[in-house]
Amino acid sequence: MATSDIPPTPSSSGESFDEFRKSFSYGSRSDLFFKWLKTGSEQLADEFLQKLLELTGNLIDNGDAQPIAEAIVRAQAAAYAGVGNFKYDTKPFAALDRPVAQSRIALLTTTGHFAEGDDPRPFGLANLTQDDAVKMSSEFGKADAVLSEIPVTTSRSRTRVRHSGFDIRATVSDRNTSFPVDRMLELEDDGVIGKFVNPAFSFVGLASQLRLSSQTAPAWAQRVKSAGAQGAVLVPV
Repeated sequence: MATSDIPPTPSSSGESFDEFRKSFSYGSRSDLFFKWLKTGSEQLADEFLQKLLELTGNLIDNGDAQPIAEAIVRAQAAAYAGVGNFKYDTKPFAALDRPVAQSRIALLTTTGHFAEGDDPRPFGLANLTQDDAVKMSSEFGKADAVLSEIPVTTSRSRTRVRHSGFDIRATVSDRNTSFPVDRMLELEDDGVIGKFVNPAFSFVGLASQLRLSSQTAPAWAQRVKSAGAQGAVLVPV
């Protein structure tokens, strides 16, 4: 009998492959780094996992992990580029009235960063961990966002991050992957921007989008302008 003729053995748990891949997005296997497995198609997840196993086997022989990283990036990009996902213009929302090198530029991110000692205390809870936040993703999605102000002189060791919607491991290792304070300071030193506005601003983007767009955002824009900003670098996650 050919291997292809052998019927698949049913899972003892009764879990289908489709259920398996979806379990990485706030499910039993919740892993925000791989939650895109649910967003993409079942075929995409199938092909990715087969490729991942192949490359892992190669890793034993050649010790080169780069193809694995590249395969993950390709599959993630394909998942989020699928039908029904958002597309954005890359141009600024409004043109500056002067050169960037003469402008005061703020930093605003949806990454959930805050300075040590200035925890926004979501839901009034102190010392909320990242794991706690992930488990409360539905609550965050219905709540009002809180804008944190982070002095640009805040050291890396005193920069904190907590977010219920994305894997924070990379930004914990290097805040500049999503909260590029050091890069902005370098741009100021190099004269690329006229002035880096102090403080920087951040909030958890997984929040009530209706209230954020209609009520909160205009008030926050005024806060950023009151800090002296003539433009802003926006970093979504």
